[in-house]
Amino acid sequence: MSWTGEQLFSSKKQDWATPCALFEEVNREFNFVLDAAASSTNAKCSLYLDVEADALTKSWSVISKGKPVWLNPPYGRSVGKWLQKAYEESVKGCTVVCLTFARTDTKWWHDWVMKAAEIRLIPGRITFVGGESAAPAPSCLIVFDENRRMPTIKTQYLPRK
Repeated sequence: MSWTGEQLFSSKKQDWATPCALFEEVNREFNFVLDAAASSTNAKCSLYLDVEADALTKSWSVISKGKPVWLNPPYGRSVGKWLQKAYEESVKGCTVVCLTFARTDTKWWHDWVMKAAEIRLIPGRITFVGGESAAPAPSCLIVFDENRRMPTIKTQYLPRK
């Protein structure tokens, strides 16, 4: 399936599966035990939460026993809720690594991503599993971990007249 403007802006398809090579590279560093937004066909960990599990209402830190959590949230208007949850779970003691679009102009980016320990920008555009072409926007990894604080990234607001 190719990306279309309709998919990008209408949220018709929200469950773009993580490319295996990308996950394997990041997993070598973090050793994830829980995939917090998956299905039986795209889960990256043997322990995963699917739509029926309603992951936003569960305690990822309890389920993962404080071990690292992988999150490729649904792409759509709810992404801010997923990143808020990832941040909140990191405050409870587990590392949460999220793959999402680098949307620095959005409210959710400034409300939640800017609280991350690390933001890793991915050069170029990745091709998600099932996509025939690269994603229509740049992607990034967001690492929420209260024990991994890195250099600060701040927002500089422009004066408005």
